[in-house]
Amino acid sequence: MRIAVHAFEGMSLFHLASTLLVFGEVTRLGLARDWTCRVWTANGAPVRTAEGGVFDEVWGPQWAARADLVVLPSWPGDLPEPGEDLRRVVLSAHRRGGAIAGLCLGAFPLAATGLLDGRSATTHWLHAESLASRYPKVQVMANALYVDHGDVLTSAGTAAALDACLHIVRKKIGVEAASSIARRAVIAPHRDGDQAQYVDRPMPAYRPEGVGATVQWALANLDQPLSVHDLAAHAHMSVRNFSRLFVEATGITPARWVLLKRLDEARRLLETRPWSIERIAHTCGFASAVTFRQNFVAQYSIAPTAYRARFAG
Repeated sequence: MRIAVHAFEGMSLFHLASTLLVFGEVTRLGLARDWTCRVWTANGAPVRTAEGGVFDEVWGPQWAARADLVVLPSWPGDLPEPGEDLRRVVLSAHRRGGAIAGLCLGAFPLAATGLLDGRSATTHWLHAESLASRYPKVQVMANALYVDHGDVLTSAGTAAALDACLHIVRKKIGVEAASSIARRAVIAPHRDGDQAQYVDRPMPAYRPEGVGATVQWALANLDQPLSVHDLAAHAHMSVRNFSRLFVEATGITPARWVLLKRLDEARRLLETRPWSIERIAHTCGFASAVTFRQNFVAQYSIAPTAYRARFAG
């Protein structure tokens, strides 16, 4: 797998180093074959980081355009529009089947390519409103740690980029590989992308309180039907009012949220329990194993049995 990590003049060394730390450990620990991670710049020239160091072991845009994963680990704080050279690399890699990851402020140049139009995305919470206003076709989920659509991924700020990189390793190689890297780096091996990215934000996730209480109740009752009417009744609201407040708090509809939570729980059980597919489907609230499989494949592009074989610890 070819990974191309973008660097630019004046970028924070942390954003570059944290990405290289996770992906570089794959090679250092011998966790995968044909795994190559390189830094590239728009003109193939060395760059000076914000801390004053010079990063001169870089590759050019031609190599990045053929990568399986192009990573935009950050972006200048004044949020300029990306140049055509960077857009061409990103779009070329994407057309060839490569994935694109916009970490932290890297979501901005990714959004500028149009690849996030009509999709959900996240960025550092301080800049979420700017992302939403500049790119109105992007559904900004300000509370998410990372959002993965398979071909494009975005993450929140700073440490969340580590979570996103570990998530990629976990998806491409497996849970044991991600856990090995996390242990060496002394970080959490896996955090779901929809966890709140900053616990002391002025607008915490799942407010108002009625929505927050209903979210907790739903998470404890995933084996139940949990229609939008059930959720609204628990919150003592009308369906219309509850749905509006829920979308404002989470960025997605109640029905979509419930489905994603059922699938998250199913994924966890597939990784940690030797249960039958039928039992997992029932435990997670799916009407049948067939319905579960259909939804799982639609979300993750892999069958539950294949997912278990690949990721079970």
